[in-house]
Amino acid sequence: MKARLVTATVLMATLAITVTPLPVQAYAEPVYPPAAEHGWVTSTLRHMSLEQKVGQLFSTYVYGGDAADPTSADRAANRAAFGVETPAEVIDRFHLGGVIYFSWSHNLDSPRQIATLSNGLQRAALGDGAKGRVPLLVSTDQEQGVVLRMPAPAAQFPGAMALGAGRSPRAAYTAAEITGRELRAVGIHQPYAPIADVNINPDNPVIGVRSFGADPALVAELTAAQVAGFEDGAGVTSVAKHFPGHGDTADDSHTGLPVIDHSRAEWERIDAPPFRRAVAAGVDSIMTAHIVVPALDSSGDPATLSPTILTGVLRGELGFRGVIVTDALNMAAVRQKYGDDRVPVLALKAGADQLLMPPDLRLARDAVLRAVATGELTEQRIDESVRRILAMKYRQGLAGSPMADVDEAVRTVGAPQHIAAVAQVTDPTLTAVRNDAGLLPLTHANRSVLVTGWNSAAFAPIAAVAGGFTARGARATAQPATLPSDALIAATAAKAADHDLTVVLVNKAWDDVVTDPRGTQRRLVAALVGTGKPVVVVAVRDPYDIAYLPGVTTYLTTYSYTAAAMDALVRALHDELSPSGRLPVTIPTAEGAGTVLYPYGHGLTW
Repeated sequence: MKARLVTATVLMATLAITVTPLPVQAYAEPVYPPAAEHGWVTSTLRHMSLEQKVGQLFSTYVYGGDAADPTSADRAANRAAFGVETPAEVIDRFHLGGVIYFSWSHNLDSPRQIATLSNGLQRAALGDGAKGRVPLLVSTDQEQGVVLRMPAPAAQFPGAMALGAGRSPRAAYTAAEITGRELRAVGIHQPYAPIADVNINPDNPVIGVRSFGADPALVAELTAAQVAGFEDGAGVTSVAKHFPGHGDTADDSHTGLPVIDHSRAEWERIDAPPFRRAVAAGVDSIMTAHIVVPALDSSGDPATLSPTILTGVLRGELGFRGVIVTDALNMAAVRQKYGDDRVPVLALKAGADQLLMPPDLRLARDAVLRAVATGELTEQRIDESVRRILAMKYRQGLAGSPMADVDEAVRTVGAPQHIAAVAQVTDPTLTAVRNDAGLLPLTHANRSVLVTGWNSAAFAPIAAVAGGFTARGARATAQPATLPSDALIAATAAKAADHDLTVVLVNKAWDDVVTDPRGTQRRLVAALVGTGKPVVVVAVRDPYDIAYLPGVTTYLTTYSYTAAAMDALVRALHDELSPSGRLPVTIPTAEGAGTVLYPYGHGLTW
């Protein structure tokens, strides 16, 4: 476990304290109080070649579930992307400082497989133990809720907005601590969480339920709680993201370049508090956003490439001394103004340390080496970032114990006490928004029920809800209808007419631009309401859907579609659980223009 200057007990006791803005101060290098840490960092850096140092700055994906023996398809994917066939060879060739795991790159299957992969990659990073070889920092986006990378049996906690509905710093801490312990067990030391963005824009297509909510004080409090849970509770590196705040945009930085038009005063009031609290809580790493904030930097450059924002505001004003990691450099927002060879160089000049997922790793690595050779970047500047990365690795215990215990990983991930904690954290997050017809709670179980609407192959929420009704004596039919055709809408409505009750799940039904451009979910709900039979609508992601579903009289939101969220839903419908979640955002009317349909803090119970 890493040494920390602030204990979890102190942090949890001070979660309600307002952090005053830090004064502007001159940029300074990190301070490394522990002599052992400073000694290891200095000694390691002294023995590293320039190529090894530059490699430490990069973190990217690799294809395959085994470091040395991936499938033939993964070999081909690695060859196309990196010029070598195995994950181990990618690590060795580029001297990578970090790797990020995804399911689509076939890294995440079971606890035993993940821990074995992590160990194989660590062996590749360390090689024969020669001086200058450095253990690897393994990362993944385990935000929980709708962004889950680790598959079952891993504990699947509710995401940020659900925790915001629950209003409990202790629950946020617990979710982070257990998540971090499970990740650490399989050799992952850097979850890219928590989200520190304040989601005040209901049309935000990329943050939404990934945020704790719309109130800066609540988001700050829960961000600090999760930083403490990850770092002090689990001993992993938390990453507060996305600086300087991605919560007020209707554009997705994966596909476009968002502009945040907050004034400096608005940024200080809305966006800054969670990051200030994260810094005060001792957060090890902060991720940049590919967004333009003219009030902070009038150049038009995204924050990731802005010295004014990263070095001036984040390091100078907020006093952050940890590792600045970029959001993925293959995203459209950071590639619009400059070429892929310039982006990594400009990010380093801006003050970033860790460069995540460049679209062409070889091009990016060579560009940084060339910038040093020409004097655009100095080796001293490279050393500054490598020192911060090495110090973070040392605090993770990677210098002395980089390997995962495979058997311990199997015992830890999905342990019974972890799964029990998932239910305890999830139950208070369920939010009942509308019960105008007095339909809930259901008064008898002997009924026929159709469960339909949006479904996920990985989580199967339709089957989970139908199974919950069946277990309580109902005659339940599961009819998935994700973005249904007109024919399926008609058939589902006809089926609903033959049932006593319909429960329909919706997922971002408000978004008729990207998620559901044909408005199929809205039309399905309208057809179900038109049958005249009772209908319960459940938003399994953004709570805003109710504004676009006229005629709906019974509406709940779970903020995600995990097994625990669906179980809490079924129990609440049957009066086995009293809903206690309160909206952590305001739900406006479909017309917008500041008209409130349901205010922040609204929530029914029975």
